[in-house]
Amino acid sequence: MDMTQKGLDREATQAQATPLVPAVDIWEDAQGITLEADMPGVAKDNLSIGIDGDTLTLEGTVALGEPAKMQDVYAEVRVAQYRRSFTLSRDLDRDRIEAHLANGVLTLRIPKTEAAKPRRIEVKA
Repeated sequence: MDMTQKGLDREATQAQATPLVPAVDIWEDAQGITLEADMPGVAKDNLSIGIDGDTLTLEGTVALGEPAKMQDVYAEVRVAQYRRSFTLSRDLDRDRIEAHLANGVLTLRIPKTEAAKPRRIEVKA
């Protein structure tokens, strides 16, 4: 193995150790926020969504499914690991989060607490 190949092997190992950051779109309406994260190749069983305090964490693993009888000569990607964290506002209801995964897109709907929702005050004459 030449020095170039050793350098590539080192870079490949470092790339595997660093989780991928999924692209995310977030929008807000009067009822809450919707978050969409691109996590292609992640199955429902390999997806983890957690809340610790005010931190929402998304994690997902993609297994590439190498055939058992084949041996790698060189591989830059074996398993892709997605990871992204967000700080949640106290105006969001953590107990009513809904998650849906379809076609590699994770959609989270996080409603606002009743106190944080806009409301109209009736004026009496």
